[in-house]
Amino acid sequence: MNGPEVYRFAVKAVPQTIEASLAKAGLKLSDMDWLLLHQANQRIIDRVAEELEFPKDKVISNLENYGNTSAASIPLALDEAVRSGRVKKGETIMTAGYGAGLTWASTIVRWG
Repeated sequence: MNGPEVYRFAVKAVPQTIEASLAKAGLKLSDMDWLLLHQANQRIIDRVAEELEFPKDKVISNLENYGNTSAASIPLALDEAVRSGRVKKGETIMTAGYGAGLTWASTIVRWG
């Protein structure tokens, strides 16, 4: 794996997919309570949040506790945030993942 190339890809593609999902849903980033990205690399998470001008205290990350848990990273981080009481019923979460073959996707979830 070419780490620098993955970094460049992620910090470009992830904000684009987030903006596309928001536009399709007729929402703005300011409508989101939380940002939850694939937990592969803290530098990527920080850079994407910075690029989007999203508040750091509203970015969900558990990477420092578990490392990259691959395809399970978003569901694991979400479960931990819900169980700890950070994410509450009715809040809206923007998620985005990227990975194998430089694929990517995003979704908006209203926690219920």
